[in-house]
Amino acid sequence: MVKSAILQRRYYMKIALVGYGKMGKAIEEIAVERGHEIVLRSTSKTPITPDQLKNIDAAIEFSIPDTVLNNVDLLLDAGIPTVVGTTGWNHALAAVSQKVANKNGALLHASNFSIGVNIFFKVNQYLAKIMNTQESYACDMTEIHHMQKLDAPSGTAITLAEQIIANHDAYNAHFCEENNEKAVENGINITALREPEVPGTHIINYTSEIDTITIKHEAHNRKGFALGAVVAAEWIHDKKGVFTMQDVLNF
Repeated sequence: MVKSAILQRRYYMKIALVGYGKMGKAIEEIAVERGHEIVLRSTSKTPITPDQLKNIDAAIEFSIPDTVLNNVDLLLDAGIPTVVGTTGWNHALAAVSQKVANKNGALLHASNFSIGVNIFFKVNQYLAKIMNTQESYACDMTEIHHMQKLDAPSGTAITLAEQIIANHDAYNAHFCEENNEKAVENGINITALREPEVPGTHIINYTSEIDTITIKHEAHNRKGFALGAVVAAEWIHDKKGVFTMQDVLNF
C-alpha cells in the first residue's frame, strides 16, 4: 500500500521543466497545485543553456530520446537533482550513472511514474513467478499509446518484459511485432499500437489451449504520470545517487 505521506508535499521547490509538451504541461499543473514554482520551461525549439540553470531546486525531464542525454549532462553539471521520464536511452544508463557519481549528483529515472503502473509492475512480477511453473501458457503483450510517442515498444512495455524475463525461465528476450522485428526463440511478443489521444494501455496475456489469464493497466489521463513525476522530484530533492520510482514508493 502506498503511504499517504508520500503524496503530501514536503516543501516548496523551484522546478525546471525540460520538455514542455503535453506531459510537461500536465506536470506543471500538478506542481503548481502542490505549491511549487515553475521557473524554467524548455522545448525542442528553446533548449536549455547552462546560464539558465541557476537557483533551481529540481528538474523534471520529459523530452525526446535524441535530446535527453545532452539535457541530463547539462543538469548534472549544474548540480540540479533531476527526474528523467524520457525513455529510449537505457543503453547509456551506466555512463550516466558514473557521471552522477563523479558529480555527487542525484538522478531518478523511470519508464513510468504513475503510482498505478508501479503497482502493476509488482503484480506483473508476482504473476510471472507463478506462471514460471505453468508450461502450457505462453506470454504476449500489447501496448497502446498516442500517435506522437516515438519509441515502440514503449519504455513501460520493455520494463514489463524485463520483469517477466527475470522471473520466468521460458523467456530471455522480447521483440516488437509492430516494428516488424523477427520473432526470436524464447521471446515475448510485444504488439505496439499507436492511436489518436490515448494516454497509455498495457496488456499482458498468458494463453493456453484451455484459457487466457490477462492483467491490464489503462491510464484514463496523464494526471497519474504527472503526479508521480512531481512526487519523485520532491523525494530526490535532498538525496545523492541514482534511483527509480520503486525507491520512492518503497513497496
